[in-house]
Amino acid sequence: MSFLGKIFTWWDGATIGTLLHSRRHGEQVGTDASGNRYFRSRKPGPDGRERRWVIYQGANDASRVPAEWHGWLHGAGTDVPESNLPPPRIWEVDYTPNVTGTPSAYRPLGALERGGQRARATGDYEAWSPDA
Repeated sequence: MSFLGKIFTWWDGATIGTLLHSRRHGEQVGTDASGNRYFRSRKPGPDGRERRWVIYQGANDASRVPAEWHGWLHGAGTDVPESNLPPPRIWEVDYTPNVTGTPSAYRPLGALERGGQRARATGDYEAWSPDA
């Protein structure tokens, strides 16, 4: 991304302001398998709570935060998730990104993106009538 893009866009990665704030006021505590970096504030906020945030690798998409890091971001525990992760289960699957709004999104038959043609009604529909 260009320098001007980093300054003015928030939807495709962290802005320059976020990166500077993270370097100046934050401490990096870990990364996940997707390359997202997790930070916490060096000093507690005015309410006495520690601030926690993530800088995404690539586009900002909250569905890319793994469950263990999601819990950490929301204050469920003080330890970094990497230090106390259980071994992966055999039934766990790898992360798949949210494709809503992209060309890869599911489009049912009859959707305009698939030509707008759908199967004809089969005759098993009966319209509702208020008099019936």
